[in-house]
Amino acid sequence: MRNRMPFPRRAVGRFNSCVLTLRSSPRWGRLISRRLTVVTYTGRRSGRTFSTPVAFRRAGDTVTIGVQLPDAKTWWRNFLGEGGPISLQLDGIDRTGHAVARRDEAGRVSVTVRLEQ
Repeated sequence: MRNRMPFPRRAVGRFNSCVLTLRSSPRWGRLISRRLTVVTYTGRRSGRTFSTPVAFRRAGDTVTIGVQLPDAKTWWRNFLGEGGPISLQLDGIDRTGHAVARRDEAGRVSVTVRLEQ
């Protein structure tokens, strides 16, 4: 059975665009950037570069991204197995790291990023 997005792609694109606009705004940017970042990665099959906003938690040089509705999304699958390179906007700068995605027995997906120095 093919996975279906619960929301139309166009609506998701508009929502992401609004989040990115708020994140870069002088009034709301600092507050939103504490919990939302933009990840940039290269698609495993297409070889294209993609960027998407995600919520995150950070502890030192480890960033954890909980993937909501993982069966409706594909970006995190680029980091299954051995994982792969990723870039995140943190504290106003781009940081690179290595991301690994894991699905637990309950079906929840998280992506753990180890930031490079």
